[in-house]
Amino acid sequence: MTLLLQDDGVAPHGGGDASSLLEPTSGRRGDSAFKAVALIAGLAVLAILGLIAYSTTKEAWPAFKQEGLGFITSTTWIPAENKYGALAFIYGTVLSSLIALVLAVPVSLGIALYANEAAPRRLRKPVIYVMDLLAAIPSVVYGLWGIIVLAPAIQPVYKAISGAVGDVPVLGWFFNGESGRSYMTAGIILAIMITPIITSLSREVIATVPSAQREAAYGMGATRWEMIRAAVLPWSRGGIVGSIMLGLGRAMGETIAVALVIGSQAKITTHLFEAGDSMAAVIVNQFGEASGTHRAALIGLGVVLFGVTIIVNVSARGIVSRFDRRSQGA
Repeated sequence: MTLLLQDDGVAPHGGGDASSLLEPTSGRRGDSAFKAVALIAGLAVLAILGLIAYSTTKEAWPAFKQEGLGFITSTTWIPAENKYGALAFIYGTVLSSLIALVLAVPVSLGIALYANEAAPRRLRKPVIYVMDLLAAIPSVVYGLWGIIVLAPAIQPVYKAISGAVGDVPVLGWFFNGESGRSYMTAGIILAIMITPIITSLSREVIATVPSAQREAAYGMGATRWEMIRAAVLPWSRGGIVGSIMLGLGRAMGETIAVALVIGSQAKITTHLFEAGDSMAAVIVNQFGEASGTHRAALIGLGVVLFGVTIIVNVSARGIVSRFDRRSQGA
């Protein structure tokens, strides 16, 4: 039968030229175009990052050349004497950001879990709206509130804590001092600012947990907390870690709010209730009147901050990928 059909000029499989099946359709052409556009966009982002790094490094090179490795390892920052050491500012940036994480992460995860797993339906939207509202407030408003309201109000608390534990080993190393404008105040302000970010991203990740996993945990007799611990958190921990790292990057780059409440003193101390400074804060405070090597040194601080931010984001990606591989292996 097949031979007769072929002899009669009728092609197998219903007719038509077989080569037409290999021709790209409009859908394939669309996929190719989309792939090319996405590739160009990705390369453009990398090119922009490279140009930012190159241009800022070029502007900061006089300070790097003058100070050498001491730009990062020295704590002496005296523009009048042409000495520029950024270690105190790097320390202040990292310390205030870590304080913010310690304060913000438990609150953020608690709100995210409450909104997704425990809140009555009528309360979920108000909780989400409040978080979105906090994220929309400009950073300068947080800074003004911190210096006008929070710093004077919290200074007696610092003084009381310092007087109570100042002579206690270990605790006295950290909870000492009584300045309202301090590392701790900056950390509190940053914690308030990054809480909506971590909460929103964590809530979205938690919402992707399959309902079958929750039902399976309940079917085995688990309580709500046991269900969250055994089903929700393992599934979403990679995304939660990613949201925390993004919050850390946001905290490290904050400028105005930190500049207003951290105290603007270039020193390294373990006392959380004493004044300090950060890279972003010293840039905004001194850049307007800087020139020459001083200006180059401030741009150098921006280069260091840019590098630290890149490291934080790459680390976040690596941690999330690691959790994803573990989940797939499990």
